[in-house]
Amino acid sequence: MVRQPVTINGVTRWKDVAEDAVSGVESPEAKGVVLRQEIGDVLRSIRQAEGRTLRDVSHGARVSLGYLSEVERGQKEASSELLASICVALDVPLSAMLGQVAERIALAEGVPDTVPTELQREFGQAVVPDGVPDELTQAEFARSS
Repeated sequence: MVRQPVTINGVTRWKDVAEDAVSGVESPEAKGVVLRQEIGDVLRSIRQAEGRTLRDVSHGARVSLGYLSEVERGQKEASSELLASICVALDVPLSAMLGQVAERIALAEGVPDTVPTELQREFGQAVVPDGVPDELTQAEFARSS
């Protein structure tokens, strides 16, 4: 047995691994995404970007400062009601916060894009994959106008 460090979401732990299993390839466990950690990271980044304190947000969300801190550190799984309350206190739509979480998870999983091309076209971003011929794209835009 060999003790090998395994890092998951910034936390490094030591794991006993058989010597023949040590090949330099990350284990599937190391690639896992912890949803509560991603939610906490996004909430913290929003709060800090607004220059707000934990005390201020916890007061506005009507949750204890300690509990909010644990949610931000990914140690507690927040209910949907609590997340909605925190988002109201941060003055950010719940959907926007969850969208940021979804983008982070997609990036961690190696998913290149989480918004379907049809929705991008419909809502004006008009990002088209390289494999779509220009004529087809122009015809679709002409029909939607």
